[in-house]
Parts: sequence; structure tokens; C-alpha cells
Amino acid sequence: MGRSLKVGVAQFASAIGDVDANLESHLAWIAEGRAAGLDLLVMPEVSLTGHFGVEALLDAAMRRDDPRLARLAAACGEMTVIAGFIEEGRGAQFYNAAAVLRDGRLVYIHRKVNLPSYGRLEEGKHYAAGRFVDNFRLDDDWAAGLLICADVWNPALAHLAFLHGATLLICPVSSGVEAVGIDFDNPGGWALTMRFYAMMYGAPAIMANRTGTERDLTFWGGSRIIDAFGRELAVAGSGEELVTAALDFEQVRRARHLLPTVRDSNIGLVHRETARLIETLGVPDFVRGDSM
Repeated sequence: MGRSLKVGVAQFASAIGDVDANLESHLAWIAEGRAAGLDLLVMPEVSLTGHFGVEALLDAAMRRDDPRLARLAAACGEMTVIAGFIEEGRGAQFYNAAAVLRDGRLVYIHRKVNLPSYGRLEEGKHYAAGRFVDNFRLDDDWAAGLLICADVWNPALAHLAFLHGATLLICPVSSGVEAVGIDFDNPGGWALTMRFYAMMYGAPAIMANRTGTERDLTFWGGSRIIDAFGRELAVAGSGEELVTAALDFEQVRRARHLLPTVRDSNIGLVHRETARLIETLGVPDFVRGDSM
């Protein structure tokens, strides 16, 4: 791969709860990505089950050694693929997870940390929350911070990903127009948020959304690839498609030299002040949800 990276987003609809049917569509997108010469292919949040696949959680959940994940990994070849699934962890705990697949192996998993339970979203009702923010390496230059949908609406989680060394932000999402409420512009919010992180941290950002309609949610697509200066390189429409772009690590170097957000992040101060807040106040009222 060297200092350049050819990346793509597969934007599509998933069959609700039908892992086997979705597996076949994943294999087709992987074949298309390999034919396009991609180094990295990103699919939407819970792409193997659909957004409402959680309604069939006990049937749709997979352990990380599931042969269907192994089949996808085998199809990837040297291309890195990120696919979303419901992971069954130890002790019958279930997670909204994203698997990183390459060279016939599952090389990394991120479990969604920030589970939305507002508007028409009820993830906290079904999933256990992930407890870690980290990244995985594509090569010596490219380290990917992988966060799922609402994770990036908690800026502290994105900040942690970059402090762990991410030079690329990847965000599989499941964003419906109606998800938060009629007064909230989800498409506009995502466009702004992804551009903000790319520009603020001098790192390309990739967002992979689904399309189609599931139950009472209309998924608007709009998957996008953004460069290290916050400029949109590729933006999908509302239908199924593969969008691609080339990323250049030299641009990351220039962006971070001009705006050294990562360099100037004072993690020691943040740690100290967080500890002081907890020691002084305990868990703040606004976190506990106590009334005044």
C-alpha cells in the first residue's frame, strides 16, 4: 500500500435478520471491491443483519469464530474489509460490532460504545456497550480509528481514537432520516460531523451508511470519503452503489503540520482534571440524571 490508499464504501440495503442472504451480497461487494483494486472496503453498521436485525437477535448473533465470518475473510484476499454484525460474546452478552477482515482472518473487532436510546433508537435495550477505543493498523502509515455511528457523536471517543494514533477515521453508520426526530437534520449533521473530524485532526474520514427502508426508518445513504483537510472526495447518492477515492499520506503530514491538534492534545491535563472532577463531585448530576 505504501503512502497511498485506495478506499471504497459499499452502500446497500440489508435483509432484516437474514444473515445468510446478506452474506451473499457481501461476497458480491467484496468481489467488486477487489476488481476495483481497493485496499480497504467499508460496509454499513450491522450490515450482516440490517438495522432491525436486532429484533431477531438470538438467531442473528454470531460468535467471532462463526464460519460465515471466516468465509467472508477468505474472500477478502489482501483487501481489508469492514463488515457489521451482532457479536455474541462470552456470557451471552450481545454487541453491535464491526469486524475487520483480511487475508482469511478476523484481525480486529470494535464493539459500539455509545448505544443510543432516544428518538426511534433503542439500542440500549438490546446490546451491551463496548468498553474500549483503540485502532488497527493497515500499514506503517495508516492506522484506522474504527467507531460505529453514535460513537462519533461523543467527541471524547473520537479524540481517544486519534490519541491512540489513528491517521484515518472509519465510521459505519445506520442513519435513518427519522431516527432522532423531525427537527433534527441527520444528513446535514453527518456531513458536518465527518468534515469536522477530518479537518480538526488532519485525517481522512470514511462514513458508510445503508440505504432503503426498514420498518419506520428511511435510510438516506450519503456515504462519503473525506480528505485530511475536510474536503469531500466522494459522496454517494440515496441508492446502492460503490464509491471510491484515493488517499495520500503526504496530505496527512501537511495537514497535521499546519494544524497540530493531536500533537497539542494534553492528555495528562485531561486525565488529571477528570480525576479531580470525580474526586470532588463524584459522578456529576448531569451524568447520573438526578433532578435538581
